[in-house]
Amino acid sequence: MPVIAPMPAARPTRIPSQRDGAEQPASAENAVAAGTTVDHLTETYRAHYRSLLGLAALLLDDTASCEDVVQEAFIRVHSARKRVRDPEKTLAYLRQTVVNLSRSALRRRILGLKLLSKPMPDMASAEEGAYDQLERDSLIKAMKGLQRRQREVLVLRYFADMTEAQVAETLGISLGSVKAYGSRGIAALRIAMEAAA
Repeated sequence: MPVIAPMPAARPTRIPSQRDGAEQPASAENAVAAGTTVDHLTETYRAHYRSLLGLAALLLDDTASCEDVVQEAFIRVHSARKRVRDPEKTLAYLRQTVVNLSRSALRRRILGLKLLSKPMPDMASAEEGAYDQLERDSLIKAMKGLQRRQREVLVLRYFADMTEAQVAETLGISLGSVKAYGSRGIAALRIAMEAAA
């Protein structure tokens, strides 16, 4: 709860009369409007802090932000108390300030969320990357354990994405041999990967 130091209440000023030079109390028309006094603002704070906090809670989602908004509203009204000429309108001014500050807080949050860097959808987490690296290492180790022709067929067929006919032409072997080496190579890889896991 902020400390608002009360100021002494405004005393009616005396304006000398043009007729006899005697001082008389200033009328409402002649006096400069003093605005909301600190005492009135302090009483408004005591009486309406919780209701303003409730208003902020309807607009915002967390208690800390609500308290910040209400405190800031009282600070702003305190700073501008000379402009609030009718003390009866102080509460209305405070309510409007709470609503405006709540809107600003929400705007800042939305902007902050928009500016946050979003991870790329294809981007893997660090754990996934480490797991993929382990899997890749065990696959390479298993591939090195295959016969040379099996390894060549699997690399050209699945990593170079060639058709069986293209693999046969590249290696200079028959299409049936490509199928046989590929089938035996996959079976051997499956056994080696299961043994590594």
